[in-house]
Amino acid sequence: MNDAPQFQAYGAAHVTVIFLTVGLPFLLALLVHRTKSRFLERSICFVISALLLINYVAYLIVARRFGVTLWYRELPMQLCDWAMVVIVVALWTGSRRWLEVAYFWGIGGTLQALLTPNLQFGFPDLRFISFFVAHSGIIIGIVFLMLIYGFRPRAIGVVRTFAWTEVYFVVTFTIDLITGENYGFLLHKPEAFSLLSYLSDWRPAYLVEFHLLAFLFFSILYAPFAIVDLARGKSLRNA
Repeated sequence: MNDAPQFQAYGAAHVTVIFLTVGLPFLLALLVHRTKSRFLERSICFVISALLLINYVAYLIVARRFGVTLWYRELPMQLCDWAMVVIVVALWTGSRRWLEVAYFWGIGGTLQALLTPNLQFGFPDLRFISFFVAHSGIIIGIVFLMLIYGFRPRAIGVVRTFAWTEVYFVVTFTIDLITGENYGFLLHKPEAFSLLSYLSDWRPAYLVEFHLLAFLFFSILYAPFAIVDLARGKSLRNA
């Protein structure tokens, strides 16, 4: 696999993926709103969830071809894996509570992976395709449901999602210690440059800063909605 193309951050393929990830959910939501078709809406939800699941299973099947021979290297323990499960549940059920968790996890974590991917292989390598189908698919699913349902997160959602993140942290950190893997980048920073690169190299401080960064991300993701609520409240008081 030494002839695999090298990934180029913000090269043509990467920029195309970002453009599609941003634009596709708005296009799909526009089609649903224009047609007012419940069947089309459910079909899109099914296709997105099916692509996510098929992509994940396909990765497990072909992983050995790319040198992944140890079972503990194929565990679904990245935060994006958990976000995938949550958004699939939201796509199938229309649950706003799970969509809220998917919003904070998917946009907070998966968006960073989309913009600063920890990836070595470029298009059309299967690892490139699998990586972006997984990460872009999560974001597309989240944004599509938000547009369709007119969904917005609540302040309590920040706290609830952070609590679920602690569950993820405990489970994943334990598995990392047992296997020596670096799921969730909880043992050390990723090789690719990201916001985590600015954190401490000392593990205890790194983990504390990791938690603070996660909470900060969730708060930033809620901030636009809080600002709108504040502005509306002032308008009502002044009316």
